[in-house]
Amino acid sequence: MTHTVHPYAHRLGIIRDWRSRWFATDKKSFRENIAVDAAIRGFLKKRLRSMHVAEIEIERTQSEVRVILHTARPGLVIGRSGENATKLRKELTSVVHKASPKHDRAVKLDIMEIRQPETSAAVIGFMVAEGLEKRMPFRRVLKQTVEKVMATRDVLGVRIMVSGRLGGSDMARTEQIKRGRVPLQTFRANIDYAHQEANLPYGVIGIKVWVYLGDEHVNRDSK
Repeated sequence: MTHTVHPYAHRLGIIRDWRSRWFATDKKSFRENIAVDAAIRGFLKKRLRSMHVAEIEIERTQSEVRVILHTARPGLVIGRSGENATKLRKELTSVVHKASPKHDRAVKLDIMEIRQPETSAAVIGFMVAEGLEKRMPFRRVLKQTVEKVMATRDVLGVRIMVSGRLGGSDMARTEQIKRGRVPLQTFRANIDYAHQEANLPYGVIGIKVWVYLGDEHVNRDSK
């Protein structure tokens, strides 16, 4: 019986780094930091769903909490003259203080642009979800998305899987489409993975995306 491992966690310490970077001095601070991280990610996932936020990184120092957003639509997140970014930072500050009332660190927000959205699994998942929510046939959405992704030079392989009541059928099923190579068991393989959901009147469609971006150099002497 096989065991499926998250492609990102499978490569931690090899070609990947943690998305939350901080140290806790005791169990109490560890518990508070985990609660604050969960509150930040939950708020941003709901607040910025239509803005193609692919990755959220959190860094802590002694005096501040730095939240780094990687998005394919930085203009929407920043807004005119930075109005949306300023409002979002204030909302993040209130969310952090609500999750941990004794939290006294300043909240800093950085927004990073994704230069090639077709190389991000999360952005690809958003594209598929938007197509499904517009009531387009799922096979056409999958085919068009895969062709668009494979037209990017850096992508060597892609796999998209959708599950649920596809096409409004009475019974849920799973369909997938694959192009190129997706070597999940190769540690040096740079594979981006994401899970998204499309909310439709007859239920939720789950979307899983794997993108293979080539092999990374692994320094064996550092181990």
